[in-house]
Amino acid sequence: MRMFLLLLGAWLVKADLIGQAQPVHWASQVVGFSSEGKGEPFSQQYRATQVLGRPNKLPNLGESPCAWSPANPENLSDEWVRVRFAKAVPIRQVVVAENVNPGSITQVVVYDRNGREHTIYQNANPAPRSEPLLRIILPDSSLIGQEIRVTINPGRIKGPNQIDGIGVTSAAQPVEVAIPLTKNLPKDLKKENLGKTVNSAGEEVAPVITPDGRTLYFTRRYHPKNIGSAEFQDIWSSRLVSKEEWGEAVNIGPPINTPDHNAISGISPDGRSMYLTNIYKPDGSLAFGISRSIKTRNGWSTPLECKIKNHYNIHKRGNMEFTVAPNGRVMVIAVQRKDSYGDKDLYVTFLLPDQTWSEPKHMGPVLNTADYEGTPFIASDAKTLYFSSSGHPEYGDGDIFVSRRLDSTWTDWSSPENLGPLINTTEWDGYFTIPASGDFAYLSSKQNSLGNNDLFRLKLYPEIMPEPVAIVSGQVLDAQTQKPVSAEVIATLVGNNTEIARVDFDAETGEYKMILPVQKAYQLNAQAEGYFPTREAIDLSREKRFRDIRRNLYVSRVKSGQKMILKEVLFEQSKYELLTSSYAELDRLVELMKENPDMEVLVEGHTDNQGEWDLNMKLAEDRVRVVKAYLTDKGIAEKRVQTKAWGPSKPIASNQNEEKRKLNRRVEFTILKM
Repeated sequence: MRMFLLLLGAWLVKADLIGQAQPVHWASQVVGFSSEGKGEPFSQQYRATQVLGRPNKLPNLGESPCAWSPANPENLSDEWVRVRFAKAVPIRQVVVAENVNPGSITQVVVYDRNGREHTIYQNANPAPRSEPLLRIILPDSSLIGQEIRVTINPGRIKGPNQIDGIGVTSAAQPVEVAIPLTKNLPKDLKKENLGKTVNSAGEEVAPVITPDGRTLYFTRRYHPKNIGSAEFQDIWSSRLVSKEEWGEAVNIGPPINTPDHNAISGISPDGRSMYLTNIYKPDGSLAFGISRSIKTRNGWSTPLECKIKNHYNIHKRGNMEFTVAPNGRVMVIAVQRKDSYGDKDLYVTFLLPDQTWSEPKHMGPVLNTADYEGTPFIASDAKTLYFSSSGHPEYGDGDIFVSRRLDSTWTDWSSPENLGPLINTTEWDGYFTIPASGDFAYLSSKQNSLGNNDLFRLKLYPEIMPEPVAIVSGQVLDAQTQKPVSAEVIATLVGNNTEIARVDFDAETGEYKMILPVQKAYQLNAQAEGYFPTREAIDLSREKRFRDIRRNLYVSRVKSGQKMILKEVLFEQSKYELLTSSYAELDRLVELMKENPDMEVLVEGHTDNQGEWDLNMKLAEDRVRVVKAYLTDKGIAEKRVQTKAWGPSKPIASNQNEEKRKLNRRVEFTILKM
């Protein structure tokens, strides 16, 4: 059979498509191999499995742990790898990617569905090539195959030889491989240096922007005002003083900063929880791990360890980065463990009921490679992940990528997309962080810096923005005195009561603040000891952009004579059947009465003025009867619940329109006795 070797002409953006023709099928299984290289202990580096999938290194050239290498790079004998594809396909073209010292391939054999060999390429005298892709184009696509064996002679080409990928297609148009970029890359994107108030001749890395976009924390090294020594890292912060200007950065001091290395990796939506690398030991020393500090009226608290199950099942205790999701219950960690594919990989861990964290779970081969993955950042939508990698096709020595979470497991992700050459450079790039508004991103880069790495800002374009969210903030106030009340605020989805966010409001230190995805409706529930829980609806179902919403919540003290409207106790129109959405509020009343066994209440029913008076009175009677029955069915003695039906006789709003009439259709309860 006649073979054709075509040269690589240009790199295209869509790596797995050939124009509008057939896709490229990349090998999905290793059938056998002569030998394989070894990298880090326990890793998959240089193994035969690294030949699977689309190329990791190309279009860049150079040695990579994400490609198959024979055990002996100077071997004068043939080395081979045999792979299988997901299904048998008509083959018009075979492409083999050599990412370093291309030219060592001596034979390519296709196996048809009956296992018969078809040698489609033979080269007894391999010689160096400048093109990394060997394309073998056949006269037609009559050959249907599912397995391919590629043979190389490492000793014939000076230096290491590697295979980065093996693909087939039924199209004759030459396959071209490129960096997988995000769509619609802008041509005028600029990285703006944050200037001398933030950056210095030293090193500024790992920016962490608060969700409200007003405070920037970062890690600084080689600065004379660092605690202990300029050689050691400290955490600094800067406040936004105008839309375009950051204030003079300040060292946040002890107990966060010590004479050792200190670094920040995350901040909670309310800005009151700071997540730090290392464990702060009582003797002042640091140990490998993660800590959390709480902001109080006296400043930041001494950091306490975030205990992670089996966290020490690691291969190396070097640098570690992590990010905490907005709900504070999910953490993505970049660390090298014994099940890592290569260098650091991305893992996910979940907060357990005892406030410890589950054992880190590997996030899978879509995100992780046999090279390095690090600097993860979960955006405010809790779906968009930005991270740096040296194992996906890149422009430099580590680029920034974006991927989207596809389900609730946190291990199923979209294929990472490179943020492009206007963001990524030929140097290492990482530490992407975005406020909840999603308008700007902050990152570390050495290109165009004042000295070492600096912090930069750039305006995001739609394709790499996270989904829009709302920041909801406010205070929890006593309904009678209007004074702040320390409370817990919980946001749940309307309809299924799924908890989305839970935060604490400290009456002495500020306000509650949480992040909620838009295009959904929520209930905000404030709970405080000695107060009846209150619920407040917040409908974001029609919102499509970032919102900053302030909503104070009012709670009423549990005491004799106190009257409350049960806002969420609802009925079908003109009926007395309780809606299922009413159960949560009635259950809280049941819980309160069980906590206070001497408590007695009066349940009062009201209607609007639509329809006949007598029918409205009867409807009100039936509704309070149903409410009482619900309470007694839950174990509350009948004598503790009195009822009164008022019908339309005591409106609290005008009955002139439907919105006002809704306020009059209500159930109230009054505490008669405690």
